Amino acid sequence: MAKIVLVEDDDRLAKELKKILIENDYAVEVVDEFDNTAERILGAAADLVLLDINLPGVNGEIVLKQLRTHSKVPVIMLTSRSNEIDEIMSMSYGADDFVTKPYNPQILMLRIEAVLHRSRDNYEDLITYKNIKIDPAKSSITHKDKEEILSKNELAVIVFLLKHKGKIVSRADIMDYMWSGDRFVDDNTLTVNINRLRNKLGNIGLNDLVQTRRAQGYILE
Repeated sequence: MAKIVLVEDDDRLAKELKKILIENDYAVEVVDEFDNTAERILGAAADLVLLDINLPGVNGEIVLKQLRTHSKVPVIMLTSRSNEIDEIMSMSYGADDFVTKPYNPQILMLRIEAVLHRSRDNYEDLITYKNIKIDPAKSSITHKDKEEILSKNELAVIVFLLKHKGKIVSRADIMDYMWSGDRFVDDNTLTVNINRLRNKLGNIGLNDLVQTRRAQGYILE
């Protein structure tokens, strides 16, 4: 049974969501004290975190940033604000998904399952390509002794491209792989992750590794 940590300051909403999660066979722990929030989440040893952006005295995006210095636990951000900036910031800090309230419980459950599915789709062996090494266990990529840590989504993108190296893959194909065909994931999510991946590749001297083919997709050569 997967364990979900819910970080939510609205007591009514937290109780309702906890009930729904339990009915869907998840173990649930609610964090309702917001001092040292990241430490409380890490101490809960969750399989997935539902993290509200608007918390008393602290911004959920900052909590996410703190989490990502210690853990790759999947995180879905929750917010009552329909704001593209919040979504972009959350994804740039390493969120796995972003959900706006009020949400349809069935849709939220599908998103949770999709994120958990990706997190279970791990790779045990070191992947080598030319003079590049990808260590899925560490979620890292190394080139000429320079290393970058990748988010789960970034790792999924580069592994998928490596599986199809030398061939053009469409954006739809990549999203299908990342999100298990979940139709609720939009194109902007992939754009954010591609851009973040390219920035990290550039930091280790791999500026041209992932190439764009206009109106077709991407290719790794």
